This record gives sequence, structure tokens and C-alpha cells, in this order.
Amino acid sequence: MTATQTVQTDVYPTRTGGAERVFDREDPTLYGTADDGPMDAETLSGYDRNGYLAIDELISADEVAALKDELKRLSADESVRRDERTIVEAASDEVRSIFEIHKVSDVFAKIANDPRVVGRAKQLLGSDVYIHQSRVNFKPGFEGKEFMWHSDFETWHAEDGLPRMRTVSISISLTDNYSFNGPLMIMPGSHKKYVSCAGETPEDNYKKSLIMQGAGTPEKETLTEFADTYGIDVLEGTAGGAIMFDCNCMHASNGNVTPFARSNVFIVFNSVENTAVDPFSTSSPRPEFAGARDFTPAG
Repeated sequence: MTATQTVQTDVYPTRTGGAERVFDREDPTLYGTADDGPMDAETLSGYDRNGYLAIDELISADEVAALKDELKRLSADESVRRDERTIVEAASDEVRSIFEIHKVSDVFAKIANDPRVVGRAKQLLGSDVYIHQSRVNFKPGFEGKEFMWHSDFETWHAEDGLPRMRTVSISISLTDNYSFNGPLMIMPGSHKKYVSCAGETPEDNYKKSLIMQGAGTPEKETLTEFADTYGIDVLEGTAGGAIMFDCNCMHASNGNVTPFARSNVFIVFNSVENTAVDPFSTSSPRPEFAGARDFTPAG
């Protein structure tokens, strides 16, 4: 099913040309219950409170090895490197991300539609879900670049047209995540506040933002207040584990100056009851590979 709706009310205005503002989130974080899926009430409560949850072992060592083999094949494929869905580091010419990975690769399509993944997303969002975005991220040793603090929802709302906060991301680790090789960092509890960012959206902003977050990045004063209020959790874990986090979590990752590469599969699930409308802060939506307009349920 492919469609685009149009709505008039914007409950999360951003990039309107005015000053940055912070206000309370209007949507629930958790839509399902322990009866709706594999996760127990305590895990769901922690997700509601912190905006994220950790899964120590989502996939097996053999599955990790198969995904890493596929990742190696893709990164060496010149046709993949030339594809607009592949983002390459300007300085090192290393592959940074391959978007729409569930369509690029049958191997990654399988994990993106796996019941262990989709079932948890459906439980958190309380409905069927579709894949709004997927990608593999490479953070090679010595070369992996940082990604600045931001809320994904702010971009998905402004540039893709997701109306409300009913979206969850899962990051499945293909390598061990140490505190020093650029793992995901989250400000726990920050998902309860929405940062309406200053400025406006530049034309074709996605071409820069997929490499380094620019428009939609909160001001340093706001980030400092958030860090003082919520603290920062550094999410370490072993290959095969995963992190699921709410679309409005303030998160970032440092660069990787160590010899230890960090790679992950990143899949964004949106509720079929929250499908994209016209973008709220730009004249046209990002390409399909960055923000899907195909709302066919996953699984």
C-alpha cells in the first residue's frame, strides 16, 4: 500500500524560522502491554520511563556472522557504492551507511521482517508496523565519524511528514559496542520533551543530514540543560544484542578513533496508524530510501 495523507494540525512545529522552544510531548511512549508480545511488564515500564530498552542477545552468533559476511560483500560491490542509497565518507572514501538495506539485500530483508524484531515493535506501538527507514551503519576503526545530538522524530516530522510520536528504532549490533568505539548514547527520559528547533530546512537538506546532522540539531544550551537533567547513558553491548529506542530520544554517538570497528543494522518501524503526510517543514518529502511512502505492514 502506497499513499500520502494530508493533515492541517501540526502539534510539533519546528524549523518555523523562530527561536528554539522546548515543550512537553503530547503522545504516549508505550501503546501496547505485556499481553501483546514477548516483552514483560518490567521491560515495558523501563522503556516507557527511559525511552529505550536493551536486548542482550536478539540474534545468534551464526546469524551475526552471516550478516557480517553480507555487509562485507555489499561494501566491496561497486554498484552498491555508486547507488544513491550508499553514503560514503568524504575524507576516507569509506562506506558510512547503506540505506533501504531491506530492499538492497535479501539477507537483511529477512532480519528486518523477523518476528523477533517486528513482534517487539508491534508490542511497543500497539499496532501493525511498516518500515519507515532501514540502513546498515559502518563506523570503521580510526575513521568512523561522530553524529551530533538530535531527536529522530524532529527530522521525520519536519522532512518526512510523520504526524505523531508512534515510531520506534531498533539497532542490532554486528560488532561489540564498547564505551570507546563510538556506541549509541541516549539521554534517558529526554523523550518526554520535544525540542522545536530554530531556523528553517535548507533545500535538499537530506543530502547533508544523512552524513552529518545539521538542521534540526538543538542548541548547545538546550543540550547542556538536557544532559544536566537526564544524564547520559552509554550503551555498551556484545554483537547480536540490540537497543530499541523511542523516536524522540535525544541521542548521539562519538567518533571512533580506536582500532575496533562498530557496525549495526538500524531499522525504523512506524505504526500503520501514523502514516506519513506532507512534510511539516519542507516543500517536498525526502526520497523513499530515507523516508518510506510504502506503508505495507512488515513481518
